[in-house]
Amino acid sequence: MRSLRVFVSYDLDHDEDLFELLVGRSRHRDSAFEIVGCSQPGEMGERWSEGVRRQLGAVDEVIVICGEHSETSPRMSAELGIVRGGKKPYFLLWGRHGCMCTKPTGARSADGIFGWTQENVEAQMRLTARSVRAREAAERRRA
Repeated sequence: MRSLRVFVSYDLDHDEDLFELLVGRSRHRDSAFEIVGCSQPGEMGERWSEGVRRQLGAVDEVIVICGEHSETSPRMSAELGIVRGGKKPYFLLWGRHGCMCTKPTGARSADGIFGWTQENVEAQMRLTARSVRAREAAERRRA
């Protein structure tokens, strides 16, 4: 099966290092995912929103890296609103060990934050992969 295509939402001002860690993991030979989109700088107007929607149209899953300042990141909240509006699966990752990480304000109160372990990321990817395979099989039957 192909790798899952992933969009990563993160706080551009504080968590670039966490994004780079995830990029490094995605480049491993045995990785189940590839990052094809991520948070972008720029004025958050309609053009920016359309860019996010376009990137999300090409992904199977969204990873939201939660850091200490995620709650105050308007960009992450806007991205998560677009993700939820487009009904894309997503999960939250606790980005920093030993720190109080927060959810973006666009997250639901019921959304848990998974500890950032290889096992947790792989488990989430397996869940999404099953959904993708089922959707692709249904599309093939209709064709």
